[in-house]
Amino acid sequence: MDGSRPGRPTLRSRLLLAGILALGLGSVPPGAAAAAKLRISDQLSPLDRQRPLRERTDFVVLHTTEGGDRSSLARIRHGGLAHYVVMTDGRVRRVISRQRVARHAGLSMWDGVRDLDQVSIGIEVVGYHNRPLTERQIEALRELLRQLKSIYKVSDERILCHSMIAYGNRNRWHRHAHRGRKRCGMQFAQPELRARLGLLSRPAFDPDVAAGRLVNADPHLVTVLFGPTGEAERVAASRFTGPDANVITAERTAWFIARDEFDQPSTIYEFPDGSRRRGHEVADWSRLPAGTRVLLGQDPPIETAWRVLGRDGYTAGEIAGSAYAAATTLYVRPDGRVLRGDQLRESDFRRLPNGTRVFLGFHYAGQVSTGRTAYQLCGPRYRNETTLYLLPGGAVRTGAQIREDRIPGGTLVLVAA
Repeated sequence: MDGSRPGRPTLRSRLLLAGILALGLGSVPPGAAAAAKLRISDQLSPLDRQRPLRERTDFVVLHTTEGGDRSSLARIRHGGLAHYVVMTDGRVRRVISRQRVARHAGLSMWDGVRDLDQVSIGIEVVGYHNRPLTERQIEALRELLRQLKSIYKVSDERILCHSMIAYGNRNRWHRHAHRGRKRCGMQFAQPELRARLGLLSRPAFDPDVAAGRLVNADPHLVTVLFGPTGEAERVAASRFTGPDANVITAERTAWFIARDEFDQPSTIYEFPDGSRRRGHEVADWSRLPAGTRVLLGQDPPIETAWRVLGRDGYTAGEIAGSAYAAATTLYVRPDGRVLRGDQLRESDFRRLPNGTRVFLGFHYAGQVSTGRTAYQLCGPRYRNETTLYLLPGGAVRTGAQIREDRIPGGTLVLVAA
């Protein structure tokens, strides 16, 4: 079982199991052989000890990394973005202690419960949402899920894929908060794969769309996640699978492939001529050529966490879209003043000077001073990779790159919303 520090079975337990089998001293407890084969090793994130303990565990959320073994594990460890990573060879890496909070769910909701990071275990499976798992991954994930279900008493209907729980706020494509923001892990909704993972049921519908909390922004994805098993589901699923599923065509737009990550620095567009641009660098979405390949989940440089007025756009609307007046859009003027989008009038937006940095999806925690430390401003989040420090002079560091006792006075602290 996955205890506080489980890893490979001990020599004693392996000899005992072998003896039971060889001598016929009774039946082996259900799952014992599979448990002995499951290889979990600790590769804990540097952020592990800073993460709070969860008060309860109601869900298990399954993800796909959208990348290979080495790059995926490095990215997830750096950010503490899951509890477990299932490698392509079936080995399992523990990144965040299972009792603690991992930042894996992002903007999430299920049955009215928001921020599922606080109440869930996150498992990243190395691979892609439109490609099959390896046999060793299926074997390892089945046993890992069996153990977690036993520990936390989570029902099969509450073992969800990321595409089920992720939602998006209104944007240039949709006027309402909507389901359909992610395709991550969508194959874990398929009855055939779930059965192989020991999951005998799945949710029959989206409770948040049914209750009117969200609208459906992707009918094809809904069919894959909740539709009837059979030909209709296979046809819908085929739109997302295959080697060309992430290639732009007349039917598959940037939004269809990348959802609300279409204009993010972590999304790279690889054009037919071999050149590349990140999502935030694309100016005219109507001119993306057919044959452009969309690479999701790429690590963006820290400099892409913000945009600059006069460099990336000439108005707040050009840079931030419909979120320009949101409480979680921050404008940091060249003189260091921090302004929230919802505090500004239309005339104020027009007076923002060139050089103002625009941060989307952040709250302003305050300014470090002699009497106010980073910890006092934002608590344990001060070391998070999503917490930004705007140092005097203009440099920016993340919480994972900074020591609290070396943060100069006057540093501005922004925390992810």
